Amino acid sequence: MKKFGSSPADSALPVQTPEGIEFILYPAGLLIRACAWAIDCFFQGAVLIVIVIAGSLTLGPWFFLILIFVLDWFYHTAFDVFCRGQSPGKRIMGIRVVRGDGSPVNPGASFLRNLLRFADTFLFLYLIAFLCMIVSPGFRRFGDWVADTLVVYTANTRLPARFSSPVLGRSGMPWLEDFPVVFPSGKLSYEEKQAILMFARRYPLLGKARSDEIAAIWAARLKAGISTGSDGETGITDAFETSASAYILGIARTLGGGVTSDRSP
Repeated sequence: MKKFGSSPADSALPVQTPEGIEFILYPAGLLIRACAWAIDCFFQGAVLIVIVIAGSLTLGPWFFLILIFVLDWFYHTAFDVFCRGQSPGKRIMGIRVVRGDGSPVNPGASFLRNLLRFADTFLFLYLIAFLCMIVSPGFRRFGDWVADTLVVYTANTRLPARFSSPVLGRSGMPWLEDFPVVFPSGKLSYEEKQAILMFARRYPLLGKARSDEIAAIWAARLKAGISTGSDGETGITDAFETSASAYILGIARTLGGGVTSDRSP
């Protein structure tokens, strides 16, 4: 399952709990995180200005230096731990911080990821964070890598079109009717079946070229011993020779397309 789910062509990350429950995390990209960061900077600045104005007559400059330090180093950690991984900026943008396995972020992981913000600012305007995020399947910056955290969309957020498209629904995949039925000779494991069905659900979003590239990983493994159904005996083998994704989608039709046969896995 992870071979398909962690593909750079699709940033959705499948996660399985120790109890065997599966769900999908949708990592937040660079733009929405930048918007959340800008909103948090505004809130931090507003808090600082209000306190400076209110205490300018009674508080010394040392207090404001301490306040700046606390806001800079503990603002995000406090909200991560006590507000379910959401600072004001993240809440407005509909994202939150979680552990790499989807569980709530703990104080240690939150403090570590925010402590390493200074590493992201070594170059101008968070350039290191930008470089880390564009090469990471989960859009992780350096602190996220070290602390094993992710910034993901919340459950009640309206997801981007690439995630919320109806083709990702688990009920029905009508495009599989365009592919002939394929029956693997060997028994597939649970993980293999889930990987094949997940690939089939996302096939319309990937495009043929990228689908063939991803499917080639599994097609080479499953190709040996594969036979076709009775509705695909004419010219189907030649078609499969030129399309790795057709192998996988043909098996997906067997697994989830309502095909009944005593040869089905």
